Amino acid sequence: MAWKSKTRNLQVVDTELSADTVEWCPVPSGHDILACGTYQLQKAKTGEDDAPQSRTGRLYLFEFRREGSVRPPLTQLQHINTAAILDLKWCHVPFPGGAVLGVAAATGELQLHTLSDSQEGGRRLHPLCSVEVGAERLALSLDWSTGRMESSDVRLVASDSAGCISVVSLAEGSLATLSHWKAHDFEAWISAFSYWDTQLVYSGGDDCKLRGWDLRAAPSCPTFTSKRHSMGVCSIHSSPHREHILATGSYDEQVLLWDGRNMRQPLSETPVGGGVWRLKWHPTDPHLLLAACMHNDFHILHCQQALEGGGGASRVVASYTLHNSLAYGADWSQLALEEPAPCSPVAAEPKESLAESGGHLRIQYESPTTSFDTSMEDDSGRYIPEGIAAPPVTTTAGTALHPNADAQSASYVLASCSFYDHMLHVWRWDWTPDHTALKPDRC
Repeated sequence: MAWKSKTRNLQVVDTELSADTVEWCPVPSGHDILACGTYQLQKAKTGEDDAPQSRTGRLYLFEFRREGSVRPPLTQLQHINTAAILDLKWCHVPFPGGAVLGVAAATGELQLHTLSDSQEGGRRLHPLCSVEVGAERLALSLDWSTGRMESSDVRLVASDSAGCISVVSLAEGSLATLSHWKAHDFEAWISAFSYWDTQLVYSGGDDCKLRGWDLRAAPSCPTFTSKRHSMGVCSIHSSPHREHILATGSYDEQVLLWDGRNMRQPLSETPVGGGVWRLKWHPTDPHLLLAACMHNDFHILHCQQALEGGGGASRVVASYTLHNSLAYGADWSQLALEEPAPCSPVAAEPKESLAESGGHLRIQYESPTTSFDTSMEDDSGRYIPEGIAAPPVTTTAGTALHPNADAQSASYVLASCSFYDHMLHVWRWDWTPDHTALKPDRC
């Protein structure tokens, strides 16, 4: 039998400016906190064609709280008007002052903010420090060295529009640049640490090259250069679960999985139908990979077969298709759902039309390998047409979401954002896996 997979929208937020990056806080005390960054290119006024274009942005902070089926779960705690934001990521470990959020800004800066209680009550972001990665350039991406929850020697790596990579240390509340070098001929869209050996750094650029760097050696000489992607490389994520495993994505619409010990040939190649702007491994399940696919929505890949030597493309086990613009930002929450979603009853004609009930869009389709069901709640918090309210969410710190080998179903909370329609979506994914079908074939 094929597995069953359903995505359900929980809330949609208009960010007003184009949304391009979203991140749930990984620190246990902040699992209910969501940050979203925006980017807006301001056109020059009429008659000022020679004037430089300005890039503005806004940093949003939200709290996720499920209190019954009527109230929307996401509450805005704060917004900060900033320069345009290209990327943001939370440090995986807390600091004495609280969780720390890193921002890659269009001013060419890395900016850090701490999350802490405010005098007015509630949690807010407070500026901590910043450092410029270079003049007349945009900071395009950042990553923390703490992906395996290790807090010693905290560093950041950043890429920029001049094709350069910077490695920065954070100590005693200040940032210091440790190294900076030219890595790519054009924009360096993405940079990332190996979470298992943080002296190793990866980068991807608009020159179609994926490169590795050893910080113990001269950074101007890469440890490898791969041209396996046929277009610009814009997403890299090291697996926090399995040593040597790396996922990369590109404008060529392919997701590649690699063993870092052999960068000549990927373990697998999966076409996803859109440029892969972001990839995120699940925080606890080693086989699940979330992909933001620009012109082709958001997809969840199950990578067990490729990771265990089975070869072939990874299976798409879920798709979220309710955005109407470029799929840019996406992330997994570590919030735990208190109970799995109830089984849907046999489909029946609703007693009233969607227009009469104030309902929203519902999309359902099938593929040869699995069933998908994408639905939205009505204004009363009921799903169409089941009429079943979503279960409450607990924000107990550190609760794992992944199923074990005997699990019958699993439920996850995710967030995604899209660019030109400036929308942030929070949604849940309910999945009943067929473990037999997911196991790789053995000779």
